[in-house]
Amino acid sequence: MPGMVHWNHPKFFAYFSSGNSYPSVLGDLLSSALAPICFSWASCPASTELETIVLNWYGKALGLPEGFLSDAPGSIGGGAYKDQLQNLIAYSSKEAHSSIEKAAKMALVKLKIIDTDSQGRMRVDLLKAAIEKDIESGLTPFYVVATVGTTGAASFDNLTEIGKVCQEVPSIWFHVDGAYGGNSFILPEMRKFSEGLEYADSFNCNPNKLLLTTFDASAMWVKNVMTLKKALTVNPLYLQHEHDKAIDYRHYGIPLSRRFRALKLWFVFRSYGIKGLQSYIRNLMALAKKFEMLVKKDERFEVCNEVYLGLVCFRLR
Repeated sequence: MPGMVHWNHPKFFAYFSSGNSYPSVLGDLLSSALAPICFSWASCPASTELETIVLNWYGKALGLPEGFLSDAPGSIGGGAYKDQLQNLIAYSSKEAHSSIEKAAKMALVKLKIIDTDSQGRMRVDLLKAAIEKDIESGLTPFYVVATVGTTGAASFDNLTEIGKVCQEVPSIWFHVDGAYGGNSFILPEMRKFSEGLEYADSFNCNPNKLLLTTFDASAMWVKNVMTLKKALTVNPLYLQHEHDKAIDYRHYGIPLSRRFRALKLWFVFRSYGIKGLQSYIRNLMALAKKFEMLVKKDERFEVCNEVYLGLVCFRLR
């Protein structure tokens, strides 16, 4: 097929492999055929109800703190500052995804890039020093993002240490980006890297990167959904309906129209189950460790990262 780059091909080694499976394709096909525009409960009750259910399934599978789940007792979780914009400052590591820098540009706020250690993890001492210096300079630290499974080396930031720093500054929203690596929390043995997630205000994960789900699929949980609704709710007459207590996901993000993405993930969970998905990821990890072993046996090369998931970084000596 001229001009096509086959992300699903077994010999495709650029970026991360594309998530895919028959149930996911079938779910996506049905979603496209039905073509609902899922911005509110009234516009498609089934998509709203299923999205809530699937996000809770997904969150429980990953072992997320109960505060992120909408069906936990007393939870206000689920899938705005008065300061002048010029005083706001955000922080991320130099290994964080490029979308962080783009978001800062779109929001017209300052972003400070924090250096990393030899394994690509955010230097918490440098983060703490930067925050203290900025506060002394009259700036307002308002956002810190940590990464579990960085794009460059699949490194895992120390969430506990970063979270404790963020707790000292009430104005900070602590977000954890788990786009790739966060999916591995479905394995109990990988949850050592999720320790400290209870400090986070929000967490995102992309099942299309590791859970056999076709692009696009990105899930986000927040500790308090009202923070999103207060910031993003716009309710003109033509979008109002009588089901006031129902969830309208249009209030949870920037776009109005939304695809029925939950359907394909529902198909994947129902078809493979937690054990099936765990087996898939463990096999992927075993293949990466085998490749790492082969590289280390060759004196011409050296491995440059801690290999936890499917990414092995290596170079000529």
